[in-house]
Amino acid sequence: MTDRPLPGTPPRTPVGAPVRAVVLDIEGTTGSADHVHTVLFPYARKRIAGWLADHRGEPRWTAILDGVRTETHAPDLDEAGAAEALHAWADADVKAAPLKALQGEIWAAGYADGTLHGHVYDDVPEALARWRTAGIARHIYSSGSVAAQHDWFAHSNHGDLTGLIDGYFDLTTAGPKREPDSYRTISRTLAVPPGHTLFLSDVREELDAAAAAGWQTAAVRRPDDPRGRSVAGHPVHGDLTGLHHLPPAPPPPAA
Repeated sequence: MTDRPLPGTPPRTPVGAPVRAVVLDIEGTTGSADHVHTVLFPYARKRIAGWLADHRGEPRWTAILDGVRTETHAPDLDEAGAAEALHAWADADVKAAPLKALQGEIWAAGYADGTLHGHVYDDVPEALARWRTAGIARHIYSSGSVAAQHDWFAHSNHGDLTGLIDGYFDLTTAGPKREPDSYRTISRTLAVPPGHTLFLSDVREELDAAAAAGWQTAAVRRPDDPRGRSVAGHPVHGDLTGLHHLPPAPPPPAA
């Protein structure tokens, strides 16, 4: 099923201009939000304290503790205090970089032993493949860590899809997803003009931030999304099939 843009919700920057890069959200856009909240989050939360104990003193343990201390403004916080903060963030779904890094570490073990997989909607692999054929770059931007994003697509229900993805951005490499400066950072990294970059997400505030940075935007609201299929200021699609044939931009002029 594919939805055309809804009447009365014109995009701030029209989809249809030449596109050199597509940047995609994960949760609710390319993969099931329910899978994240009912499978992945509980799996990681149960293992927070155990992971900290098992990896005590390792560089990644130190990095996570230092990150929690910075976020909580508590430079002397010990491991137990850090675990308490991480549990609280997990319960509130706080987009804190140390939590996202730790979740990625925990999920990696679950992916490796076959306990976990990443959920990807059926229309996503074909869209990524079509854009690759058209010469359009494909990147992921999620609050989850870059490592967690890579594992999600490497161990998806459609197999290893990482060959269809050019790169990943997270809170550390780009910044918060509701801040226009994060999208400007991605534009600089990709070396693609903002007007030739399309962002796909199910969250209006993220789309607004991308539009404020000069990006093209389109909302993806799956048919079972309880928020409905109207996102003010952005065209709305029920899946990615209506975006298969994006007009590719000509290559940049030779230096």
